[in-house]
Amino acid sequence: MSEIYLAGGCFWGVEEYFSRIPGVTATEVGYANGHTDNPTYQQVCTDTTGFAETVHVTYDPSLVSLETMLDQYFMIIDPLSHNQQGNDRGTQYRTGVYYVDEDAHGVAARVFARQQEHYREPLAVELEPLASFYPAEEYHQDYLKKNPGGYCHITFESLDRLPK
Repeated sequence: MSEIYLAGGCFWGVEEYFSRIPGVTATEVGYANGHTDNPTYQQVCTDTTGFAETVHVTYDPSLVSLETMLDQYFMIIDPLSHNQQGNDRGTQYRTGVYYVDEDAHGVAARVFARQQEHYREPLAVELEPLASFYPAEEYHQDYLKKNPGGYCHITFESLDRLPK
């Protein structure tokens, strides 16, 4: 199994989206790359902890490539928006791809370069090594499965364009 950490605004929709991709074996929402030990959602919402709402995605690379997953990621975010996705605003809603090994970094860097070709402005998406990750509270895990009518800034149509 391989892993990647994806911040794309509110983590509820990002988690639900990636949980539907064949080859993804697990998802977990949490807080990445901040500077507070064991932050709570209430602390992260103060915009003072440096954390981004992030989804830890575990996947089987024999079934889905990191490149495919990152292409899907760019379909569900506004890569030019700073600290905002949908109606959510604040540093916790910034976009980012956080990797745990250099192979993932290389793949991500190539995808980022290809995506940048579509824009005149620089991408507002962080590409950094994972510095820290703390799982979010249980009520956030699989939130949209538990609350099917819950708020989500993501649409799921681009899942239809996954390579077969």
